[in-house]
Amino acid sequence: MSCIERSAHIRKNLLPRWLLTFILLLPLRPGDIIAQVASTDRAAIAAAAEGFHRALAQGDRAAALALLAPDAAILESGHLQTRAEYEREHLGEDIAFARATTTTRSPLAIQQEGNAAWTTATSRTTGTFNGRKIDSTGVELMVLTKGEAGWRIRAIHWSSHEAKEKR
Repeated sequence: MSCIERSAHIRKNLLPRWLLTFILLLPLRPGDIIAQVASTDRAAIAAAAEGFHRALAQGDRAAALALLAPDAAILESGHLQTRAEYEREHLGEDIAFARATTTTRSPLAIQQEGNAAWTTATSRTTGTFNGRKIDSTGVELMVLTKGEAGWRIRAIHWSSHEAKEKR
């Protein structure tokens, strides 16, 4: 096939397909195509973050640990714990606290960049724990990554203080 024949073949057979595809995609914004994937990820990210809290409230150690990546870091009250330290030293107390108190959380704010995501939320916790009245406001930051097992929590940072407005 000569150059002239190849050029005519391209114009006749390929250009119309390309033009048709372009015309069909023209009304779509780039975000419309990506948004479908992002919304699926968004739901899975929320499920991991909310599933961790649900596992604590239900006293399900195995479910809580399954959502933590092996190298997860937990930061709370000025302390840093590895996943293993958290499991050994603090998870039981967090479960007892979650079961003894009532926490109302704000909707999650979710940000995602590829296979990394972070969530932020605020909370209000009330109740009694170990004979002490609890009325606190808090903030939470979770960092998650997506791997073969889905979205897993790589880091949690919790901070809280006594509520200024009493209920």
